[in-house]
This record gives sequence, C-alpha cells and structure tokens, in this order.
Amino acid sequence: MDIQKGEVLTGKVTGITKFGAFVQLAPGKSGLVYISEIANTFVSNVADFLQVGQEVRVKVISIDEQGRINLSIKQALPRQEAPRTPRPAPHHPPQASRPPEPYAAVPSEGPVDADFEDKLKRFMKDSESKISDAMRKTERGSSKRRR
Repeated sequence: MDIQKGEVLTGKVTGITKFGAFVQLAPGKSGLVYISEIANTFVSNVADFLQVGQEVRVKVISIDEQGRINLSIKQALPRQEAPRTPRPAPHHPPQASRPPEPYAAVPSEGPVDADFEDKLKRFMKDSESKISDAMRKTERGSSKRRR
C-alpha cells in the first residue's frame, strides 16, 4: 500500500506514549499521532482519548526522508460549520445635537499639561527625598558595622 501526504485513512492504535500514539495503517506501515494532533481540545494524557486496539481515522500530514509518517486525528475530523447567526447591522450612534460631555477624569478648566507637570514635580521631589533618606540609613548602618 502506497501512502501519500493528505490521505485520510483508517488505522488501529498499536501503542500509546506520553507524547502521542502509534497507529498501524497497513501491514508493515505505521505512523505517529503527536499529542497535539489528537483532539481539538487540550490533551494532557493520551490515554484519556485513545486506547490500544481502537480504530481511528487519521490524516497523513507528512512523510519524512526516513519514511516516518506523521498523522493527525483532529485534521481527519469533518469540518464543523460555525453556527450561522445573523450578524447585527453596524450600530451608528445618532448625530449629537450638542457637544459631548467631558470625561470626569479630565478637568474642564486649565491646561491638562500643567496638572501633569505639577504631579511630576511632586513625584520627583518625593523620590529624591526617599532615596536620600535610604542612603543616609545605609551609611549609618555601614559605619556601625565597621567599628
């Protein structure tokens, strides 16, 4: 039996490992289904999804130079159609007859940059003060250790 990439075949699970399952496709021909190709959901344990002797439909996804066959169970599954729900019409808000309300977080008077500059200056002053206090405490602690 000549196996080609893209074929969908039925095979029998002959072995289970922590990284996948071996599937016999024909006498003397087997391939590996990696754990990531077993199901459309997360698979942490292959044995939760497959059993030795179980027949499965697989798709041949690649055949390497050494003749190793990589298989996929999830790619062999029939494509599920997405539920057809009518798309809502795009919502266009009505034209405003008055200007929009200002955001509560933005002050309505005075330039915004001035407020930011004030906050930045306070932050820098507080940071410098905290750093100098920490340095003084470190220097005092290190002088006590030297004695």
